[in-house]
Amino acid sequence: MARLKDRAWQRMLSGRRLDILDPSPLDVELSDIAHGLARVARWNGQTIGDYPFSVAQHSVLVLELFRTHTPDCTPMAQLQALLHDAPEYVMGDIISPFKAAMGGNYKDVENRLLSAVYLRFSLPATMAAPTAKLVKKADREAAFFEAVHLAGFEDSEARKFFGAPTLPAFDVEAFDRLIRPWPTREAHDRFVAAFEAISV
Repeated sequence: MARLKDRAWQRMLSGRRLDILDPSPLDVELSDIAHGLARVARWNGQTIGDYPFSVAQHSVLVLELFRTHTPDCTPMAQLQALLHDAPEYVMGDIISPFKAAMGGNYKDVENRLLSAVYLRFSLPATMAAPTAKLVKKADREAAFFEAVHLAGFEDSEARKFFGAPTLPAFDVEAFDRLIRPWPTREAHDRFVAAFEAISV
């Protein structure tokens, strides 16, 4: 049992040691989140462009879609939207069909990590249901746009999997810049900049 517990620790570049099965908010650092998410590829890397479309960039896209849908959203809700996939800095981005096949334990670990991240940044441990619904909507719309613009999906195929977006891409400020894959350093820096702009 002790050996299994030892294997649950992940050493971060910040020097923190994060217990993946029982994460403490004290071991969560923004620098580790940004570093990890900027290096995790969405769509298992099966996207066009010179760079992978990272989870960090996806998170910024989700934030912008969330803001477009909810222009009066609070800074707390914006941070929750930006950090909605933060556990992937430790767990990677596993495609939805595989998550479903793995079952409940994976989701439990993911939820504990997300709660630790939220608590680290003085947010409630879970999103309120109305906020969660709006973040999920933005997340699905981001997936639709990524699928069509980057992952080779036909529009009709993307609609089948993710639903039709409720706003056209041209309604999203700087959409062309948000959907073009960023180099790793840019993804890292823009994720951190989005976090800091909300947190001031």
